[in-house]
Amino acid sequence: MEHNTVFNPMVLAGAALIPMILGFIWYHPKVMGTMWMDACGFKAEDLKGGNMGLIFGLSYVFSFMLAIAINFVVIHQNHLFSALMSEPGFQKKTGDAWILVQEFMTKYGSNFRTFKHGAFHGLIDGILFALPILATNAMFERKGFKYIFVNSAYWIICISLMGGVICQFS
Repeated sequence: MEHNTVFNPMVLAGAALIPMILGFIWYHPKVMGTMWMDACGFKAEDLKGGNMGLIFGLSYVFSFMLAIAINFVVIHQNHLFSALMSEPGFQKKTGDAWILVQEFMTKYGSNFRTFKHGAFHGLIDGILFALPILATNAMFERKGFKYIFVNSAYWIICISLMGGVICQFS
C-alpha cells in the first residue's frame, strides 16, 4: 500500500470509534466495570440517567480530537510537512520545497507505516501522557490505585490501538 498522505480524516473517524468500542467491553461489569465502580464509589443505580446521547456524542468528538493528535505522533512523515510548510510556494503546492516533499514521499512515504509501529508509539504515548495525567488527577481526587490502574490501562490500550490503526491505514 502506497502512503501518499499523512492525514486521512476517514481513518481518524474510524480510529475515534476505538475508545467507544473498547469502553463498552472494558467497563462491562464482567471485565473491569465492577472494579471501576468500586474504585469510584458508584453503585449501578448511580449510573442510571444522564443524557447518554450527549455523553456519547461528546466522547466521540473528544476521541476524534485524540485521533488527530495521535496522527501527528505515529506518522513520522508529518514532521517533514511541518518543517517545510512556511517555505515559498509550499502552501500553493509549487516551488522547490513542494517538489522535495513529493520526491521524499514517493521514496520514503511508506517507511514505518505499520500497525505494529503505530501501536508501539501509542503505547509509549499512553504511558507518558495518559498515565501521568490520570494518576495526578486521581491523587488529588483521593482515588486509589485501582482507579488509576483501570482508567490508565484503558487509555493506554486505546491509544495503542488507535496509533496502530492510524499508522497502518492513513
